[in-house]
Amino acid sequence: MKTSYTFLLCAAGQAFARPGMDRVLADIQARDDFVLGARSDSLLGDLLGGVLTTVGQIISNILQLGTSAIDSGPIGSYTPPGTLGSRACNADPLCVWYYVATKMWSDFADAGGCTDLGRGAIRLGFHDAAAWDVNSAYGGADGSILLTNELSRSENKGLEEIGAATKTYYNTYHPYGAGMADIIQLGAIVGTVACPGGKDNAVAAPPGKLPLPSMDAPTLIDLFVKKTFTASDLVALVGAHTAAKQRFVDPSRAGAPLDTDPQIWDASFYSETLTGDNKTFFILHSDKALATYSSTQGQWKSFSGSSGQSLWSPAYAQAYFRMSMLGVNNLNGLTEISKIIPSR
Repeated sequence: MKTSYTFLLCAAGQAFARPGMDRVLADIQARDDFVLGARSDSLLGDLLGGVLTTVGQIISNILQLGTSAIDSGPIGSYTPPGTLGSRACNADPLCVWYYVATKMWSDFADAGGCTDLGRGAIRLGFHDAAAWDVNSAYGGADGSILLTNELSRSENKGLEEIGAATKTYYNTYHPYGAGMADIIQLGAIVGTVACPGGKDNAVAAPPGKLPLPSMDAPTLIDLFVKKTFTASDLVALVGAHTAAKQRFVDPSRAGAPLDTDPQIWDASFYSETLTGDNKTFFILHSDKALATYSSTQGQWKSFSGSSGQSLWSPAYAQAYFRMSMLGVNNLNGLTEISKIIPSR
């Protein structure tokens, strides 16, 4: 199990502590095709027993589909008290993360949206965290994907460039207290926001825990149930493919995006997967399977409709928050750092 230092309430460009999130969650839960019971409310790590700290209670509330009582300020609101390495900066647990996030932003965002590094950071966060299930003694969001030889596994092909960049961040900021696991998950969030609209573990994660593009819907659902996600959670998470490109499923079309605007973080992926002809952009077998499977097609159609963006964004945020906690066993002791995230 991983020991970590930080957590983020922010994902998909929205913060759970932001004013109005209660209303948004209430709106989507009121829809006939959004059943609250279809979302996972399983607790994780050290939240499963014992007395909760204030932070532990906040995380528990979010995981159990409540809302956060914390109000740390909106994303992008943090001002560092000093330069990196200064006495003032060292005394503030958020300060080093401000400098990490600022560097990431310069690499992940450009005028057109998110860069290839930004898209890679989102995928890297998934691939580190998702190599875990409830039967795993280790793995999860522990940084092992870059602290071991996990990148050599076939399911991690294409992560070499963002892996190298993230190792550079680690080498630069680890002397000031930034761990690999937290850097990876911070990168996933900064990468997400860049698209408009710890103690680390040097033991490789167990193999066979990650989804493959060739999988059918029942296999994917079973895989994610073991990670404490429901089928509806899985549909929300797959929406990250809106900012993805494929390189190895069909090498003859390397670099083909999975929707028409991979530089933008939006819900167009859902409708385009349903109606696309696999020519203008690439449609993964696994995505088409989820889009048309009896247990997931209703949720998929909700995200592909006219209100898809407003429904999907908070659903993804909720699901990825859970993803970033997989395998973390000290949730009661984390520090919330959401306000250091850059913002457009």
